[in-house]
Amino acid sequence: MITTHDAEDLIHPESLRLINWYSPAYDMVQVPVLPLPSGLGRFTHGLYCDEFGEYQCKDIPVRKRLGGFLPSNGVGTGFGRVALERLAATRQGRIFDPECLTEDYQNGFQLHAMGHTQIFVPLRFGPDGPVATREYFPQRLGAAIRQRSRWVTGIALQGWQKNGWRAPWPQVYWFWRDRKGLVGNLLTPIANAIFLYGIARYLWFSKVDEAWPGSQVSYWVTRFCVATLWISVFQAAVRTRCCARIYGWRFAAAVPLRMLWGNLVNSAATVTALWQFWSAHRKHSVPAWQKTEHVYPGQVAAVERRPRLGEVLVRMRCVSMSDLEGALLSCPQGLRIGEHLISSKRLSEEHLYQALSSQAGIPLGAPDPKEVHRLATRVLPAEAARRWKVMPYRVAVGQLHVLTPNVPSEQLTRDLAAYSDLEIRFRLVRPREFEAMATEYLPHASSTAARMKYGSVA
Repeated sequence: MITTHDAEDLIHPESLRLINWYSPAYDMVQVPVLPLPSGLGRFTHGLYCDEFGEYQCKDIPVRKRLGGFLPSNGVGTGFGRVALERLAATRQGRIFDPECLTEDYQNGFQLHAMGHTQIFVPLRFGPDGPVATREYFPQRLGAAIRQRSRWVTGIALQGWQKNGWRAPWPQVYWFWRDRKGLVGNLLTPIANAIFLYGIARYLWFSKVDEAWPGSQVSYWVTRFCVATLWISVFQAAVRTRCCARIYGWRFAAAVPLRMLWGNLVNSAATVTALWQFWSAHRKHSVPAWQKTEHVYPGQVAAVERRPRLGEVLVRMRCVSMSDLEGALLSCPQGLRIGEHLISSKRLSEEHLYQALSSQAGIPLGAPDPKEVHRLATRVLPAEAARRWKVMPYRVAVGQLHVLTPNVPSEQLTRDLAAYSDLEIRFRLVRPREFEAMATEYLPHASSTAARMKYGSVA
């Protein structure tokens, strides 16, 4: 099997086992893909949570049950090597079509057309949350439109161009499902406007003057609008239920509002895709790849489960299993295992921080001096920076980069968010590196550095 992932994916410990389990019977195994949870204020990223929640809980399972081909999600997908070699043989040795902007979707269809078996692993929940590949999706409007325009171009426009409608009739239905957004997405802003007008008219104009011009709407048009409204209410209820199953009811309560926002985002993405596709067609070229904004999860709280430090140390061969077991038995109460291993000469500080960096998923090491901006170090009050043992050093692309000798906790992230609306990105440094940076950049750091304690963490 060959499994595809993005560099920023958080791979669930069970996902590879599931792909391995299903691989003898299936040539393509798709593990669920879900966005990491985000706050209610991140409307654009929340839209991805809603859509992927409904997609993985309802759409894909129903699609597979009804015999439709399985479009790969691009990540969390296991392919049989023999199937990929057969696919490559049709493209002069290329596994992926380099001209297609959604090569995962195209591969899913072609493997099905070639008779290869496919399965979607049903979404299941363990003690650590859903068994799925997790990642952050674009959190800003421009980045979301750029990514979704690529999806529309690749799935709807290039899919139509490459595959046409030549397929068995059950697959033609799924082609229609995948391409109907070319029209539907353009009409949804108009539908939103009519919906808001109808609410305003019902709440105000009908009370002011029943004879207000335009208030007498055709009987059948009224009934049609009422019917479509109830269909929309039912669809919103289904999406809310799917979202609540994964992210909780508090987050899911905002699904109807995010649906209105999603209509505008998808409409803008469709207009962008049509323009880019037409421009490329006019120039006799292929549409340009629009790079997606990737966010690497740097907060420990974002991961439902992370391996224990001891597991990471053994996996990295920094300590042996026998040394770890002995240290766990002899570790004094109140002393962390990393500190105990260092004090007992079984582990070096260098190896400890390499393991902490791997465990938390944040980069390690002092930044290049060229990356440190003195103005950025003043974002936090010096007293707070010393108390929390953090130091901002750079502001870039809406992100505040922060140094710390400790693995950041959820509480620390919330405390820092009170001082800045920027997304917090942590970088782990060793205690001596942090002390040197604080002495150089924090106000009056030199007079208090002797009183500061920078202990190792675990």
